[in-house]
Amino acid sequence: MPPRKERTIDRRTVGKISRLQLRARSAVEGYYTGIHKSPYHGFNVEFAEYREYSPGDDLRYLDWRVLAKTNHMFIKQFEAETNLSCYILLDASGSMDFSTAGETRLDYACGLAASLSLLMLRQGDQAGLVVFDNAVRSFIPPRGNARHFGAIVDALERVKPGNDTHIGAVLHEIAERVRRRSMVIVISDFFDDVDALLNGLQHFRHRRHEVIVLQLLDDAEVDFPYDRITLFEGMERGEEVVVDPRIVAEGYRARLRQHLESLRRGCTEKNIDYERMQLSEPFDKALTAYLGRRR
Repeated sequence: MPPRKERTIDRRTVGKISRLQLRARSAVEGYYTGIHKSPYHGFNVEFAEYREYSPGDDLRYLDWRVLAKTNHMFIKQFEAETNLSCYILLDASGSMDFSTAGETRLDYACGLAASLSLLMLRQGDQAGLVVFDNAVRSFIPPRGNARHFGAIVDALERVKPGNDTHIGAVLHEIAERVRRRSMVIVISDFFDDVDALLNGLQHFRHRRHEVIVLQLLDDAEVDFPYDRITLFEGMERGEEVVVDPRIVAEGYRARLRQHLESLRRGCTEKNIDYERMQLSEPFDKALTAYLGRRR
């Protein structure tokens, strides 16, 4: 096997996405001026600044006098509007090293994580990074300063694929460490028992976090394009098996469809955002499309 190349985060591509916004859909905890509503009531709120109106903003805070004078829509922003803490959970297990063309799933995931981190920081929020396989390998708490992005990128460029994982169990461990109400974004292939996955994700919802699931799949995993006897290697344990795809293809595709649908439906029932991304679509385009639909 050729030596593994060092990962380099493409900052130009990452910068494209950072001009977008990722808003929380529920109240969050914090004490800084941002674009999210605080869950706390009963304390004084003071006008802080104006920001340009975005679709979905509460029209009660539209400054009609400014609109009449300038013909531009601006929202009054108050100190009670607060910053969001966002935890980006990155699966670095062995199966994330999979690829049939170009960059691996882990490379793709690291690009997504860097983009989401910079996006959060540029909109005045805080970003943190948790890397895991069968245990938590790295835990960078959320911070809101520009230098923090450099620390996250450094960590992402050093991430190597690790051991096998049971994602559900690790999610429970991480949920116990995230105490402040936050946004939690989980990036993984989610090839694990669906019930265990959903139980782990529900732990975050039980603690009142907002949860986003980004499932990354290689096209070959979805299409299973093989038509001749092939040697397959396990993505995490390395076991090898010779298979005639013509015999197993139909059953494989049916089981994959069932797995994906069970995960999607379970996330929907638990009010968890679910988005599937395929590695053939550049991560900046996939993320831009998702953020556009989320508005």
